[in-house]
Amino acid sequence: MAMMNDSRPHYPDYSTAGAVQHSFNPYADNGGSVVAIAGDDFAVIGADTRLSTGFAIYTRNQKKLFKLTDKTILGCAGCWCDTLTLTRILNARMQMYEQEHNKTMSTTACSQMLSTMLYYKRFFPYYISNVLVGLDTEGKGCVYSYDPIGHCERSTYRAGGSAGALLQPLLDNQVGFKNMQGDAFEKVTKERAIAILKDVFISAAERDIYTGDSIVINLITKDGITEETFPLRKD
Repeated sequence: MAMMNDSRPHYPDYSTAGAVQHSFNPYADNGGSVVAIAGDDFAVIGADTRLSTGFAIYTRNQKKLFKLTDKTILGCAGCWCDTLTLTRILNARMQMYEQEHNKTMSTTACSQMLSTMLYYKRFFPYYISNVLVGLDTEGKGCVYSYDPIGHCERSTYRAGGSAGALLQPLLDNQVGFKNMQGDAFEKVTKERAIAILKDVFISAAERDIYTGDSIVINLITKDGITEETFPLRKD
């Protein structure tokens, strides 16, 4: 029996594999939180010691506070490699200033220099939440916070990092007395500032997996800098 001819058109097989997209992300978020509170004659800053990414913890004992002068401290949270690069360049710039002017840079000058350095990298910014604290030329405590491209704002308290959105409302209530009834607002002393700082970190450690293990607290006064460590939950 003769086979019938297939009159259907035959097309070549043009099917290929789907497009493959290659990408590279230069940033990594290693977590961490920073809180700072300033008073009339002091400034206190604290940062947790957990360094992690995703659901993996790299180390539980990494300090995120960097001493710039005897009256100025910088707290960093976020991409750790960017933190190391920024602080290395910052220390070099401060040494150049000290050798050229034969004096230590003030806290106000440090804040302006950091703002300029961040703006210089605005097209490829440092992936860091920076909080700079210290005593100004009048001996009053000051807190400077930054966005990634260098905008600087001075305030009396600030929270940043992975738990910044959780910590800032607590500071608004307990330090800034926002949405509080009455006028019996107590003055924030060194002891109260440290107690508030510990309380807000305990609260953040319950809700944020990137904040935990312990916090390092630095207190800045006219007599110098004192350091204290306070344990948090480790799970």
